[in-house]
Amino acid sequence: MAGHRKTRVGLIADTHGLLRPQALAFLFGSDLIVHAGDIGDRRILEELQSIAPVSAVRGNNDTEPWAAHLPEAQLIETGGVRVYVIHKLAELSLDPPAAGVQVVVSGHSHRPMLGRRDGVLYVNPGSAGPRRFKLPIAIGELLIEGRAATARIIDLGSVTPELVASTL
Repeated sequence: MAGHRKTRVGLIADTHGLLRPQALAFLFGSDLIVHAGDIGDRRILEELQSIAPVSAVRGNNDTEPWAAHLPEAQLIETGGVRVYVIHKLAELSLDPPAAGVQVVVSGHSHRPMLGRRDGVLYVNPGSAGPRRFKLPIAIGELLIEGRAATARIIDLGSVTPELVASTL
């Protein structure tokens, strides 16, 4: 529908204390950044906040005192879409469709995942931090226009200046 402003939400998870330059470059231009836990260092949130407002949840490895104020799960509304953020998808205790949630963002597994179930978009941007096993280093974005949300996951190994420029 014409006239709707597009909202770009950067999705990041499992940084475990490492914020790669490629991740910062990709997140530049986001209206909001969602960190789905296992942040690893409060300085990561500070760096992300220099780009855009940040909504973050505490992961199972975020046990230091600086992380005590972070919620384990969070319901946010952005651009007309309700987004539920939780670190471990297995601990999801609400019924997203019944709660009016259109998108669930999670982390923990380090495995990028994008899928739809019962009309709800599920996104795990994967791990943007230290490589684990042979899993990709990945990040994601949520594009919201009106009440519609689409998502994509990017392998940070493929982030080029042209790709970054195309997100702006």
